Amino acid sequence: MRLVLRALALSLALASPVTAQNAVPMQTKPLDPANLDRSVSACTDFYQFANGGWVKRNPVPAAYSRWGSFDELQENNQANLMSILRTASASGNAQATADMKKLGVYYSSCMDSVGAERAGFQPIKAELDRINAIKNRRDLESEVARLHSRGVPLLFGFGAQQDYKNSTSVIAGVSQGGLSLPDRDYYLNQDKRYSDIRANYVAHVGRMLGLIGENSTQAAADAQKVMTIETALATPAMTRVQMRDPNANYHRMTAAEVAQLAPGFNWPAFFAAEGRPDISTINVQNPEFLKAADALLTSASLDDWKAYLRWHLLDAAAPSLSSPFVNEDFRFSSTLSGAKEMLPRDKRCTRATDAGLRDALGQAYVSQYFTPQAKSRALEMVRNLESVFHDRLQTLGWMSDTTKVMASGKLAAFTNKIGYPDKWRDYSTLTISPGSFFNNQVAVREYERRRTLARIGQPVDRTEWGMTPPTVNAYYNPSMNEIVFPAGIMQPPFFDPNADDAVNYGGMGAVIGHEMTHGFDDQGAQFDAQGNLRNWWSAADLSKFKTGTGLVSSQFDSYTVLDSLHVNGKLTLGENLADLGGLSVAYAAMEKALAAKGRPPLIDGFTPEQRFFLAWAQIWRQNITPEAQRVRINTDPHSPGQWRTNGPLSNLPQFAAAFNCKPGDPMVRPDSVRPVIW
Repeated sequence: MRLVLRALALSLALASPVTAQNAVPMQTKPLDPANLDRSVSACTDFYQFANGGWVKRNPVPAAYSRWGSFDELQENNQANLMSILRTASASGNAQATADMKKLGVYYSSCMDSVGAERAGFQPIKAELDRINAIKNRRDLESEVARLHSRGVPLLFGFGAQQDYKNSTSVIAGVSQGGLSLPDRDYYLNQDKRYSDIRANYVAHVGRMLGLIGENSTQAAADAQKVMTIETALATPAMTRVQMRDPNANYHRMTAAEVAQLAPGFNWPAFFAAEGRPDISTINVQNPEFLKAADALLTSASLDDWKAYLRWHLLDAAAPSLSSPFVNEDFRFSSTLSGAKEMLPRDKRCTRATDAGLRDALGQAYVSQYFTPQAKSRALEMVRNLESVFHDRLQTLGWMSDTTKVMASGKLAAFTNKIGYPDKWRDYSTLTISPGSFFNNQVAVREYERRRTLARIGQPVDRTEWGMTPPTVNAYYNPSMNEIVFPAGIMQPPFFDPNADDAVNYGGMGAVIGHEMTHGFDDQGAQFDAQGNLRNWWSAADLSKFKTGTGLVSSQFDSYTVLDSLHVNGKLTLGENLADLGGLSVAYAAMEKALAAKGRPPLIDGFTPEQRFFLAWAQIWRQNITPEAQRVRINTDPHSPGQWRTNGPLSNLPQFAAAFNCKPGDPMVRPDSVRPVIW
């Protein structure tokens, strides 16, 4: 469930409060028959059969772009976090730890709407003055470095990363970046939908610049300058599909070679400004982009660049400023999300605190809401599925014994992370002060920047987590060869200690199998047991593997989402492979459990096999706005919920047998195009 998307900015406008008690009422039965639509055959459209009743009763709330099982559970987790933060922000708690006090001050500063209204854009005034004072190329590059250090993404990405081909070390990385719209195609695609968004975006930038005092003529001109620069940066950027190829994103260079590639930029000064003048090795994700960005620094005027810097500073700060900025920020973001209302301020501040002081809040969350017993049960399920995956590897007819040995070794080397980190971040050097929330955000960004860049040149810290404990998600990291399941997802409908095995294996079991299969999808299969980018396949086996993955890619290309908009089978290939493999492994694990315990009676008229597939379908139920769906099709490596349900199930003979589906039914794909991989 690797989801690497930049979320739409949180907005901090004035809004009526919502109490933690307003949590979304959760489904009380593991599988509720009221959620079904029995007017549709399971063999025709299983997603509608399993979820049609729920979909009809649960339209997208006005403040959201999507509503589904993930969102329901996340709302309840957020209510629990809000309760923690309200307690932390209450004055006079002498027993609070240092981290809890920081949480309280951070959340309170976010909630201070009166202070935000009074300050207007004063929190960024000094930085705007620095940008306006730029007189030459040296000043410009100095400000680029300064804004990077303060968490403002512009021109290119820079940070620490694990070396793809030496997974024990951390090196510096430079990547394409500098855009504000969701993807390069939003700048380059000439379809009317995109040109309308571009026109709206330019008008939005102009309105925002007007709020910091630019007259209408200057603001409109500066907005066009921003669009011109960002379009120039989008042109050499890789597509989302191209970025899925790890070899295409690996170009390890010395600092001298980077300086030769992009000679106009003062790299030693940039590294020094970032506090790492000693950087000697850098991975350049997209050399053509870096060359183009370097040339653009010379070809575009200083005035153009100053407009670009002002905008990116303002864009990063807008959600933390007064209501005119927040409202305009939301107005434009809603054209991409389809949301009709802003979230209440306390929900936005809870999300912002979770994103900022992630380990402090995460530690408080797991101490109250995640038990050692839950962690133990989850680990037991992970080990059961790993055992089944190992057994299935040995019986693959298309893979040679030599490659099976390598695959089994990689599986055995998996690191399993359950619930929360073993080591929490130390916030003792971070100062959080009453007053401007934007200033506190900058303090957190600078802290995270220092912490991250300090890793360059050091051994990899394998205790690091990429998600916060309350997150309703999971992931596989190929460079670490690890599967990670935060505490937030190990609740109904994914995992329910009171549910039958069929439901838990169809929910959390399939999610675990999904993450395991990522180690062997079209990307993960390129990394070895130690997390190094290295081919460990025989040529014949790799050819057979690519034939199977090609069938999956073509299958999902055929699915229509909106109008003439199709799923992108190449962009979503890894997730679709993981769904297919995860279901196959989880189903085999369920059968093993049933054989050991004996078959239970029918529940609500359904067999265990049928309940397994119903449990899988219910975790992907959702309603989504057309605007958000379009953005996700362009940017999200996950297929829409309907096709995450129907797509892999139509490839499984076990599903057809469970619901007595026949050849020719829409939910049964012919053997000639049915992939058999993991």
